[in-house]
Amino acid sequence: MVVHAVVMRHPDLRHHPESWIEQIFASKSARRGAVVRRSLDWVDREVGRDRFIWEVRRRNYHLIRTADQFIVICNSGPVEMLF
Repeated sequence: MVVHAVVMRHPDLRHHPESWIEQIFASKSARRGAVVRRSLDWVDREVGRDRFIWEVRRRNYHLIRTADQFIVICNSGPVEMLF
């Protein structure tokens, strides 16, 4: 007898941007006030760029775009770019 198992890390989240948003900002890094990052393609596909930017802004976090990544600094304190 052969049994095939399908392992899904995040079932049905593709069509639920709210679930992805909740998961991102409930991550350990976000809760500690650290950094989370997501590729631009991922954001466009799973959440939508406008929605993602709105969610970051709503939390008073900082958002940086570099190359093909969004970097979210999950705190509202001052940020200093050193170079």
